[in-house]
Amino acid sequence: MSHAYALPAARRLTPVLPVVAVIAVLALPVAPGVEGGASPADVASGVVVLCCAIRLLRQRRRPLSRTAAVVLGLPVAGFAVAAAGATTSGAGLTGFARWLQIFVLVPAAVLLLVRDRRDVRLLAWSVVALAVWQGAVGVHQYATGTGASYMGQEIRAVGTFGPGDIMGMATVVAFGLVCAVGLALAPGSVRQRVWAVVCALLLVVPLAVSFSRGAWIATAVACGAQLLLAGRRRAVAAGAVVAALAVVLVGGFGVGSTLLQERVSSIGQVGDAPDQSVTDRYTMWAAAADMWREQPLTGVGLKGFPEHRDGHASLALSSGSDIEGAGTEYRKQPLLSPHNLYLLVLSEQGVVGLLTLAGSWLALLVLGLRRLVRARRARDAGDVPAAESSLDCGLVACGLLIWQLINFAYSDIGGPAAVITGVCLGLTAWWALGDSGRLSEEAAPR
Repeated sequence: MSHAYALPAARRLTPVLPVVAVIAVLALPVAPGVEGGASPADVASGVVVLCCAIRLLRQRRRPLSRTAAVVLGLPVAGFAVAAAGATTSGAGLTGFARWLQIFVLVPAAVLLLVRDRRDVRLLAWSVVALAVWQGAVGVHQYATGTGASYMGQEIRAVGTFGPGDIMGMATVVAFGLVCAVGLALAPGSVRQRVWAVVCALLLVVPLAVSFSRGAWIATAVACGAQLLLAGRRRAVAAGAVVAALAVVLVGGFGVGSTLLQERVSSIGQVGDAPDQSVTDRYTMWAAAADMWREQPLTGVGLKGFPEHRDGHASLALSSGSDIEGAGTEYRKQPLLSPHNLYLLVLSEQGVVGLLTLAGSWLALLVLGLRRLVRARRARDAGDVPAAESSLDCGLVACGLLIWQLINFAYSDIGGPAAVITGVCLGLTAWWALGDSGRLSEEAAPR
């Protein structure tokens, strides 16, 4: 009898397991000094796309609905135009493959492999587990002084990604925190809510010691949006918990160190003696805007920012960022992007690229929020029992997209952790592009 139940369970989980494997691969340490080329996570994401294609061929069915094909396929036009305008064919081809991987192929594969809300929860908990692991490594680095160099001290938490991907751990931890908040706010299993709250509280610490201002801002906005979307009563209760946690962390355990307070205060420090990292960032933003003004429609071509940077940047730009600590010897890392995805797209792909990519994201956001509102109304009206509600999936999906839309103003898609961006976009696509009339069913949206 046990075998009869085990087989259906294994069959039910099989389609989404390759996506779980991609998340698991991101827990592996990145070799110090290795930059460029395909990472293990990139290879794993390729396997996911291949598994999805094989599954579609075996089932002989239409892969995507018309709406999903348009929304997910819209950015391809901008990528293709920018690839054609690249300085070299090699740069255009590799750039096109990278953008297609993160923003089209991986999200589409996740959309097609995820079949129901149980798979969404499995992926969400996998992201939380990865975040807890990376956060634990990061907190250990901070506590023992074995992290990346920050203000002359090797205390910056970077997890297993190393100082070469300074945003990797912060991105993963923030994704896990957003997933945990979404799982905690929705009705459902008490055990799920308790564990989600515990994980969310634990992940606040590594996010803080990542010293990533962009991740802090994006997480605060995304979690705030989740609280409001979950309902006013839950928002008030959660706000009280956050306030109590802040008092305990800052007053009881001294998490609010001088360096952390200085980092927080530097968020608004634009013109009043900003540090060199802030100066570099605004200088590169200005350079990207200048490139766009030269080629407003199609930009300078994929991977064209590094080549055109020096011709548009002011003398305030430093030669590169200092990389040291976490097992890596001191070196200068060249500044190859404006650390703002919107400006990167605008400079390399022009208005065409920005409109197609942002248009796809805007469609996902509108459709996802609309479905989330309907799911909450159905729950409040009693049309959907709490045990069958998919509200947690909606809160996770919308929270992840909101986080990315905010964080893209401070970061780009470099490094091994970029693959998880595509996975999270796929979860959002599953929620946004599904059949809104089947909120309580276990069938996958198509």
